[in-house]
Formats: sequence, C-alpha cells, structure tokens
Amino acid sequence: METPVLILAAGRSSRMRGADKLLQPVGGVPLLRRQVLSAMTTGGRVMVALPGPNDPRAAVLQGLPVAIVPVPDAAQGMSISLRRGVRALPDCDRFLVLLPDLAELAPEDLRAVLDAPGTAPDALIWRGATEEGKPGHPILFDAALRPDFADLSGDTGGAPIIAAHANRVHLVALPGQRARRDLDTPEDWAAFRLETGL
Repeated sequence: METPVLILAAGRSSRMRGADKLLQPVGGVPLLRRQVLSAMTTGGRVMVALPGPNDPRAAVLQGLPVAIVPVPDAAQGMSISLRRGVRALPDCDRFLVLLPDLAELAPEDLRAVLDAPGTAPDALIWRGATEEGKPGHPILFDAALRPDFADLSGDTGGAPIIAAHANRVHLVALPGQRARRDLDTPEDWAAFRLETGL
C-alpha cells in the first residue's frame, strides 16, 4: 500500500510582509509546486491542504494530479489543517506530513523517512531531523494514530501527539539543516538565495 503525503499549505505567510512564501520561485519553480513535485516522486497520493480551491496557491498546482483539501477555517491554526487533512486521507498503513516551506528538503529526504520503518519497526512516528539530531520534518505517522488527530486544536500542529508517544518516535538524520530550515521572512529568503543561488 502506497503512503499518502499530506502537505500543509493553508497557513498565511504572516511574516513575509505582503508576499507569499509558498509562491516564491526556487530554481524557477514556485516553492509549493516544487514541493508537490518532490512529494510525487514517492509514488503515494499527494494531498494539499489549502484555504480553498480558488486560492492563488491552487493556481500553481494546475496540471498536477493532486487532491486539494479545503481548509476555509485555516486561520484557527495548523491543527485544523491537520484535522481536516488526516480525515481526508485514503486508507493507508502510514501517512507522511510535509511542511512546504522547508525549501531545502529533497526527494531523497522524503524517501529516507518513508524507509525508516524498515529499520525501526517498533516506532509509531518516524521524523526527519538535522544532521546533529534536532527533530524536524517531514514526519511519518502510523495510521493507528489517525484518531488522535481529531482532537487537535490551536496552532500546536501535531506536537501533542508526538509528545504523547515520545517513547516511540524514531529520528532520521537528514543532511545539514534541511529538516528544520524554514523560510518565513524576506530576510530568510535573501540569505537562502545568496547561499544556494536558487
């Protein structure tokens, strides 16, 4: 059974001072589209949580075989996106949650996390981490945890679920800071482009 990928893209870019970080070009491709293309390499169904099907972010996904999960109440926080997104997932053994603003994540990073149950079968959560072991993203959840997502609220995301199962979390070290480096401000983007040339 293929593992679906849920991309949480319904939040606002509140720190970008008017710009939308998920529409910023990376290598000539809007970041959100780039992340969806990366997720598609896994072979699993890709589902994208957006404020709605007419959101400007949906326009950059035209032509891609993705499912849009509308989150009209996304202003309530990331938890509502997770609740709606997980509820919309197809039947599966596990599901991968991906934050789209981690611009350095590559397809091989997603694959490393997806492959982690093979070496850590007793875990319930497999989580990308920095090379020095700081937890980050993406995060692979066992489907047994799906009911837990129905109770999430606020802007804590999946943190309460991860904390409740801390003894069954397996970290997967990814190169550098890929698992944690998000680009939230114009200054973040300027530094990223200076370093990478993208």
